[in-house]
Amino acid sequence: MRHPAVAGQFYPSTREGLDTLIRDLFLHPLGPGNLPTLVNDGERKIEGGIVPHAGYIYSGPVASHFYHDLALDGYPDVFVIIGPNHYGVGSGIATTFDDFLTPYGVARVDKELAKNIARDIIDIDDEAHRYEHSIEVQIPYLQFFKKEIKIVPITMLIQEMEAAVEVGKIIRESVNSLGRDAVIIASSDFSHYVPKNIAYKRDAMAIDRIVKRDIEGFYRTIFENKITICGYGPITAMLTATRGKVELLKYATSGDVQPMDEVVGYASFKVVKV
Repeated sequence: MRHPAVAGQFYPSTREGLDTLIRDLFLHPLGPGNLPTLVNDGERKIEGGIVPHAGYIYSGPVASHFYHDLALDGYPDVFVIIGPNHYGVGSGIATTFDDFLTPYGVARVDKELAKNIARDIIDIDDEAHRYEHSIEVQIPYLQFFKKEIKIVPITMLIQEMEAAVEVGKIIRESVNSLGRDAVIIASSDFSHYVPKNIAYKRDAMAIDRIVKRDIEGFYRTIFENKITICGYGPITAMLTATRGKVELLKYATSGDVQPMDEVVGYASFKVVKV
């Protein structure tokens, strides 16, 4: 079992606290403005998405836009959640068979899919996940609508373009070979600790490349313009693993939540089948 690392810090440590805060985030002025009900039938259209992973009070309103549309679309068999490895612990790219415990209960790892994904450059390494928050913070949001979910978590310390593309190809091949209905989630924040006007300007350039599915242009843009997106590898892996149209749902910064000199940028996207 993988126990919470940031419960009580990035998000509330109780079910009641989570229920209250997540409802408030959906209704926040920067959020979608209403609380959706999970759709349980019909053909799903969402293949993937990009969601921020900071403390809920800052990034939650933006994250709510993806989870709002996901609930209305319906849940898949499994969520493959890819996040950056912020702490430099463990293997360069790693999944785990450990189930994730949250205040809502246990999110089970789809071990058959995880085993299939764990090949080539992707290792099985519990330590790479033990302290990492980028995947953990997505799970209570998913459990808010349905407590029993299946996941495959993947952390990326190595985020070079060739490696990220390979991760995406492995995910796509594994999901298809096992016939899984999956949603691929890339967990990433955008610009870190810059003035708000700079965050808006720089992040808009990266967003343009993402929406156009221009992976080479995305890497060139973030490095030439020093755009401090922490999960550029997970974003690239998600884009590679999916095929649909990329839509920006919401962009805002921590400075839009409360005044501050230096902000972090947050963006929510969804990828829809065409």
